[in-house]
Amino acid sequence: MGLTASVLAVDAGNSKTDVAVVADDGNVLATARGGGFRPPVVGVEAAVDTVADAVGRAFAAAGVSAVGHVSACLANADFPVEEERLAAALHARAWGESVEVRNDTFAILRAGVTEPRGVAVVCGAGINCVGMRPDGRTARFPALGRISGDWGGGWGLAEEALWHASRAEDGRGVDTDLARVLPAHFGLPSVYALVEALHLEDIAPARRHELTPVLFATAAAGDPVARSLVDRLADEVVAMATVALTRLDLLDEETPVLLGGSVLAARHPQLDDGIRELLAERAPKAVPRVVTASPVLGAALLGLDRVVAPPEAQARLRAYYEA
Repeated sequence: MGLTASVLAVDAGNSKTDVAVVADDGNVLATARGGGFRPPVVGVEAAVDTVADAVGRAFAAAGVSAVGHVSACLANADFPVEEERLAAALHARAWGESVEVRNDTFAILRAGVTEPRGVAVVCGAGINCVGMRPDGRTARFPALGRISGDWGGGWGLAEEALWHASRAEDGRGVDTDLARVLPAHFGLPSVYALVEALHLEDIAPARRHELTPVLFATAAAGDPVARSLVDRLADEVVAMATVALTRLDLLDEETPVLLGGSVLAARHPQLDDGIRELLAERAPKAVPRVVTASPVLGAALLGLDRVVAPPEAQARLRAYYEA
């Protein structure tokens, strides 16, 4: 089969992989979904095999064997050297004549803007921030957790909530409703019992993320400790965005600041208001908005940017995903 498509877009996160085969005119020829992309856990080749399964199904549906360009936005591509290694692994699969790998946060950013210009902060399981300008300049953070200076994300918030709840129950910390509502969520009588169940994995480790919505509900009910954690997350989001804007010389220009990921997309009123108030103080020209578009749209738009597709092609692609 001949080369009949322009871009293969890949958005591969820890929990799922989405791919799209896009024609020169922006029409989506085929899509597919696969499993999570976790090279630190399974190794690069096994992780790419997961992508390959989805790509194979999409290529078959589109009736193509390759494309002109592969635009891949991948989780765990946190340093340029990791992007280079992953790009080499994808290139070896011969899916396209050229390959560009970016961190998956760039997909959220590009999905939310009509041109490659702005800053995105993503808060899902973890927290990350990137920025870009049309001239190719970017700003980014390693986003490896506490060792790279990060605070927040759904997992981090759950751990912070447990920390305060444990100390409240045993007397080392101030009282908080978290000491009662966190164990109650799992039908347990105490934080001690909850910690034991998590430690022994009687409660699956993956279920810790269920505590984050409980934290936000407790904050909304007025608990001071829970509210302080939500306020701190708002500060972290704005700190990252402001640094990225400053690095790209965008602090004094009207610039979109995109908010993505499950925690920010939920639009918890205290968090949403806190972010907007702090941005108004520290980056008055910033224009915050929540992105709900599929990240694979961003990967595909980055691909069309690379092949210099006309504006009508980009508009056609966006219309497909926003319909």
